[in-house]
Amino acid sequence: MTHPPPQVEEAGGFRLRSVALPAYGPTVVEAMGYGASIPLLALVARDLGASVALAAFIGSVLGLGQLVTSLPAGAVIARVGERRAMVAASGVGAAAAVLTWAAPNLLILAVASVATGMTWTVFLLARQGFMIDAVPWGMRGRALSTLGGTHRIGMFLGPVLAAPLIAAHGARSAFLFAAAMSGLALLLVLRVPDLGGAARAEARADPASMRQVLHAHRRALLTLGVGALGISALRGVRLTIIPLWADHLGLSPANVALIVGLGALLEILVFYPAGALMDRAGRVWVAVPTALLLGIGLLLIPSTGSLRALLLASLVMALGNGLGSGIVMTLGADTAPRVHRAKYLGGWRLVADLGATGGPLLVSGVTLVAGLATASVVVGAGGVLVAGWLAQWVGALDRARRGPGRPVDERMRE
Repeated sequence: MTHPPPQVEEAGGFRLRSVALPAYGPTVVEAMGYGASIPLLALVARDLGASVALAAFIGSVLGLGQLVTSLPAGAVIARVGERRAMVAASGVGAAAAVLTWAAPNLLILAVASVATGMTWTVFLLARQGFMIDAVPWGMRGRALSTLGGTHRIGMFLGPVLAAPLIAAHGARSAFLFAAAMSGLALLLVLRVPDLGGAARAEARADPASMRQVLHAHRRALLTLGVGALGISALRGVRLTIIPLWADHLGLSPANVALIVGLGALLEILVFYPAGALMDRAGRVWVAVPTALLLGIGLLLIPSTGSLRALLLASLVMALGNGLGSGIVMTLGADTAPRVHRAKYLGGWRLVADLGATGGPLLVSGVTLVAGLATASVVVGAGGVLVAGWLAQWVGALDRARRGPGRPVDERMRE
């Protein structure tokens, strides 16, 4: 497949609203359930008798479920297609939420949490593949940035809408809300067309194992993939550092909620302009500021001594995170082959998830040895280095995208 040049990006009069319901509707409602319920998982564990450390561990196994499912999810989607995978993920996600609500002990709660993480990974990969097929190449940045933005909107709206239910019936009721949202997502996914049949037929005619696919695209994974890992790590650290530093300053949970909420609003405001910038000027103009702003914000954290100062540092990071809405998915989509795409994206997702998991672990380790302020500075300096890495390799990707002839994924392998 040869990609069209950027100047034909609006060919055929395509508009994102033409795929809004099937593409973005399921994402919003799934994210609403996720945002309303997952922060309360540790509280449910505490109600079942878990210690603080064990409750934190049960909350973290959801990420473990995401991590271990990345490669298998790619293989499953390659076989059954994006639409069927999203249907299955929504259905199993609803069942896992009900199981969490009814969990009689910590073992069942942990199993349900792992299952939730697994289904979320399948859903993420499948919706990304659908967007690659559904949207013209020249609008890919806007489409995937909006996909990331709708996820943020859902994560913001979910806790707000579920709050009255939780106030009336307790933390477990959030998982019934999540189950209802997964059921609604399932109904919406049933309207999603199956667009990847031709590529799956080609893959069946030219079979390749997951190992063979990832080896063939190792250069992209070891260059752009490392950049995606860095961005994901910075994002994960941001969510860890802010509440911990707020606690260090003696701020209340309400103050933390205010900081996170205002940051979320800023992210929602900038995601679509960031996507347009990616399409018109190049991916590098979003990837580099994303890492740089996240890094600068982390470098500023130790110098903050009040709510206002911490809020300003957090908004710097929120601006970077909002600009980067969809950037990891877009870089993966740009380098993915047409045949065996789902398997490649499974490997790409694994790399990104390693960053999201490893970043907070790095903070934990450095904090144990040298304190939280040092951890923030170390990771913030790493963000500046990640920005330099992205400038090199995403710049090369932009030049490859503009070049004539062969597909981007072939040129990036050289």
